[in-house]
Amino acid sequence: MNERGLFTALLEILWVSTKLGFTSFGGPVAHLGYFHEEYVRKRKWMDEKSYADLVALCQFLPGPASSQVGIGMGVMRAGVLGGIVSFLGFTLPSVLVLILFALILQGVDVSGAGWIHGLKIVAVAVVAHAIIGMAQKLTPDLRRKAIAILAMVITLLWQTAYSQVVMIVGAAIMGFLLYRDHIQHEVESDDQVRFPVKRSIAVVCLVSFIGLLILLPILREITSIQWIAMFDSFYRSGSLVFGGGHVVLPLLEREFVSTGWLSEEAFLAGYGATQAVPGPLFTFASYLGAVMYGWGGGVLATFAIFLPAFLLIVGTLPFWDVVRRNPKAKAAFMGVNAAVVGILIAAFYQPIWTSTIVNPLDFAFAAILFSMLVYWKLPPWLIVLTGAIGGALISLL
Repeated sequence: MNERGLFTALLEILWVSTKLGFTSFGGPVAHLGYFHEEYVRKRKWMDEKSYADLVALCQFLPGPASSQVGIGMGVMRAGVLGGIVSFLGFTLPSVLVLILFALILQGVDVSGAGWIHGLKIVAVAVVAHAIIGMAQKLTPDLRRKAIAILAMVITLLWQTAYSQVVMIVGAAIMGFLLYRDHIQHEVESDDQVRFPVKRSIAVVCLVSFIGLLILLPILREITSIQWIAMFDSFYRSGSLVFGGGHVVLPLLEREFVSTGWLSEEAFLAGYGATQAVPGPLFTFASYLGAVMYGWGGGVLATFAIFLPAFLLIVGTLPFWDVVRRNPKAKAAFMGVNAAVVGILIAAFYQPIWTSTIVNPLDFAFAAILFSMLVYWKLPPWLIVLTGAIGGALISLL
């Protein structure tokens, strides 16, 4: 592709992805539907099989799956630069709205508001639903359930900046030892697929991903620079999420509310606002960063939480066929996935459950919201609105 062709492709990617960023409500699953309609059916940038392969890769990796699919579409269309442009178009609308909301909210006292407690109960219902879905998919057998339980126990009893990284490495080893032979037959029949990314670029991305995951907690321990600590918290949260943006909520609450970086009321007000805007749910980090350090903090938080997703999708594209055919690599990831479930269960219990469900009425309301989400299949934004109204009414009792 010549320079003029590349420029035209980038403009087209920016236009389409920005349109999606303004109109994609409903969470990760809905986003994938919007992408399929726009990129595959309407514009035919990718065939059905290639799109399915890309979605499978993004579901396999940690991070916001819909954002990674968008990045992957951009890469397939115009290389790494196309991936960056696609990410910016899809993400910036909600980032700007949430940073503005955070700056406005800084002058408002929301402590003690009943609707905030309602949002806390919504968080219990939504995160419980997300974790149950993850557990069913990622811990279907007793050995992976055992890895998840072990990770949960260690997370609750050993809370340090690098404990999660140690657990992930340990879980990868356990998965390799337990499943390397078991899944041999599951990966031999896969069709081969190739993606247009140079392996040298991919290697740099993968090394950077692992290096930052190890280096940031060390820098955090030996320095007192708050920006490094914040970057580390967002980066690790973005590196450990499977199953969509809702699952990042307990990780972020543990990193920033439990440690006193910001109040629980401000945290949950931003969560409610994130449900009301289109685009990826990971942009909740933009709001959190802006609450703590203004617009600069919002930009840094956005960069930090999405960086792992970008490094992983670009880094694995050329090796996806090799990885999914390699039983040893897949076995290690099975252990990692199970450990992430345990980490999220621990974060769900402390601080979300322990700080929210304090009486029978809270539990009853959480059960109603959970049923609305899981059994009646109502959209998350409606659950948030119901929770806010219900919380305000409960505060009057």
